[in-house]
Amino acid sequence: MIERIEQLRAQAQQEIAAAVTSDAVEQLRVRYLGRKAELPQMLRGVAALEPQQRGEVGRAANEARRALEQLIGQRAAELDAQALEQRLLADTADVTLPGTPPQPVGRMHVINATMRELEDIFLGLGFTVLEGQEVETVHYNFDALNHGPTHPARAHTDSFYVREPAGHATKQTIDVKAGHDSMRLGAPTDLVLRTHTSPMQVRAMQAHPPPLYVVIPGRVYRPDSDATHTPQFHQVEGLAVDEDITLADLKGTLLAFAKTVFGDERDVRLRPHFFPFTEPSVEVDVSCFHCSGKGFQADGSRCPLCKGEGWLEVLGAGEVDPNVYSYVPTTERNAPGYDPEKVQGYAWGMGVERIAMLKHGIPDLRLYFENDLRFLEQFG
Repeated sequence: MIERIEQLRAQAQQEIAAAVTSDAVEQLRVRYLGRKAELPQMLRGVAALEPQQRGEVGRAANEARRALEQLIGQRAAELDAQALEQRLLADTADVTLPGTPPQPVGRMHVINATMRELEDIFLGLGFTVLEGQEVETVHYNFDALNHGPTHPARAHTDSFYVREPAGHATKQTIDVKAGHDSMRLGAPTDLVLRTHTSPMQVRAMQAHPPPLYVVIPGRVYRPDSDATHTPQFHQVEGLAVDEDITLADLKGTLLAFAKTVFGDERDVRLRPHFFPFTEPSVEVDVSCFHCSGKGFQADGSRCPLCKGEGWLEVLGAGEVDPNVYSYVPTTERNAPGYDPEKVQGYAWGMGVERIAMLKHGIPDLRLYFENDLRFLEQFG
C-alpha cells in the first residue's frame, strides 16, 4: 500500500507541474484529492489495516496528501498570476484618454453664467466692468452713499462688521464677527463686509473723471437666511455719470437689459421708491414673460409667477443723489470734478440670484449653494 501511495504521489506531482490552466489544476485536485479519489479512500481504510501497518500507512498517506495540496495551491497561484499578466498586457489602457463615453469637463455655475451674461449686456451698451474689495470701510459702504447715522442697515444685526486683530499691520487675516458679539469684543466699526457693490460708485468717481459708465459685479454679505435670502449673494451695480442724463436714459438702458435677458417683447415700468443714494428713486419692474404681462394664463387662472400682477420686480434704481458727488473731491486729475450743477447720473443695483431665479424658474435661493448636480446640470 505504501508503494501505491508513493506511485500516486509521483504521478500527481508530474501532472500538476504539466498543467497549463487553472481548470486543469482543479481537475487534478478532484482526481487525486476529491472525496472519491484513491488517496483519500486509503486514508479512510487505515482503520481496517493490521495494527502494525496503520501508523506507517497513515503517515505516508497524510504526507502525500499535504504535499499534493501544497503543489496544487502553488501551481494555481502561478497560473492565476500568469493569466492576470496576460490580461494586463492585452487590456493596456491610456488613462490620459477621455472616458467611454467621454465625460463632460464641467460647466459654468448658473450664478457665474448669469453674471457673465449681465456683464456682456452692459459691455455692449458701452459700460466698463469694475471690481471692488469685499471688506469695505464704513465710509464708502454707508457714509459716502448718504446713509444717515441711524439708518437700519448700519445696525450690527444687519451687517457683518470686521474686527482687526492686534498687530493687524503685519497680519493678513481678519476676524469677522456679526451682531452684538463684535461690540462686546470691542471691535472697531470702521470695517464691514460690504452690504452692496455700491461703494465702488464713489471709488470709481474718485479714480475717473466724468463721463463715467461702469458696472460693478461681485459678492455682497448680509445676515439673512431663508428661501429668498442668503448671507452671501451677488449683485451687479451700474453707474452712469455724464451731462444731461435723465431717468429716460435709465429706462432705456434697463429696457435693453430686460429685452436681452427675458425676451424682445418685454417692457419695463418705474415705480417711486426710496434709496439713500438716489433721488428720485424707483423700483423697476419687467413685464411678466410667463403670462406676457396679462396676469393670467390661457385657462383663465392667475399667473403663478407674477401672482396676477403682470409685472415682476427685478431691481432698484434712480438718479444719483447730488449729496453723493460731495464725497468725490475736486482735484487737478478729475477737474472740473463731479459738480452736481454740471453733471447728472443714474445708478441701479440688481441681485444676480433673483435674475436667475426669474429666468429659470428656480423656487429656492438655497439651491444655488447645495452643490446638487441634479440641479446644477440643468443649466448648460
